[in-house]
Amino acid sequence: MIAQLEEAVLRVPSSRNLKPWRFVFVTDKALLQGLAHAKASFGEFIDGAGLGVVVCADAGASDCWIEDCSIAAATLQLVATDLGLGSCWVQIRAREGADGRPAEEHVREVLGLPDTLSVLCIVPVGYPAEEKAARPVESLSWDRIISGPPADRP
Repeated sequence: MIAQLEEAVLRVPSSRNLKPWRFVFVTDKALLQGLAHAKASFGEFIDGAGLGVVVCADAGASDCWIEDCSIAAATLQLVATDLGLGSCWVQIRAREGADGRPAEEHVREVLGLPDTLSVLCIVPVGYPAEEKAARPVESLSWDRIISGPPADRP
């Protein structure tokens, strides 16, 4: 499954085909535990994941690195779902750690990444502990779609 996830992110399109993204696939429990403390909150569950994918980039390689990495992270989550796995986006860029430092610094320190890499997010992946129901179609924010209403919309 990890090989399928790796292949999926490497097939993601990028602006001008510059491919600024880099991916760190982490399965080591001690490293996952260290990554779980990158943010002040909402990252603790990384510790319980079987895999954490750190999505980062050489920001100097493309002015669209954030968009390129976002497409890759979303694709990773879709492929994980197709494989019967669960995942969650853990924002790292522009977030603060519990110690007051940028969360990116913590991630770079835990993984020994160079300062030249900017970290967008971590996507923990594993077997879901529970199955959540999809939101009812009636609860969707249809007012966010600016085009005319379709005839079959609630």
